[in-house]
Amino acid sequence: MATGGRGPRRLRGEVLSAVLQGLMVLGLLGGSFTLCRQYVLQSICVQGASMVPTLRERHWYLASPLWLRWQGIQRGDIVVLRDPTDQTPVVKRVIAVEGDTVELRGGRVFLNGRLLEEPYLPEGTRTDPIQRRWARVTCGPGEVYVLGDNRGVSADSREYGPVRSEAVLGRVLW
Repeated sequence: MATGGRGPRRLRGEVLSAVLQGLMVLGLLGGSFTLCRQYVLQSICVQGASMVPTLRERHWYLASPLWLRWQGIQRGDIVVLRDPTDQTPVVKRVIAVEGDTVELRGGRVFLNGRLLEEPYLPEGTRTDPIQRRWARVTCGPGEVYVLGDNRGVSADSREYGPVRSEAVLGRVLW
């Protein structure tokens, strides 16, 4: 019986080698996907109306943790963060960073003593404090002050104060 130089052991060895190579490729692909998702790009579905009209409710967006490592957290960034009350991911706009003073008075936001221009808000939007103690605050080391763009329905730093920078998971990309 001619086997063309392939005995049963050699054939089994080739099959085993092919299976191991396939498993190694799948492992590398899975690891690459996980690393990319953890550190480069994450998808986020906006739950709730706190960022309307800037971001639409129940729409998917991409967020980048890597962008934050390159650029740091900047005023005006739209970020995904862990909500301090229940640790769920939420999307908010960074209003102030470490060392900035935010004051809410007369339905407006003042940043470091100057009226904050907010062209992304609908005309006539008021920004009133939810918790009086957060109506005037200076962000300490490693803190940011965040607000939703739909101030009437947003739970944000007006309710729970500044958040730790470590709670920020990524910057939303357009």
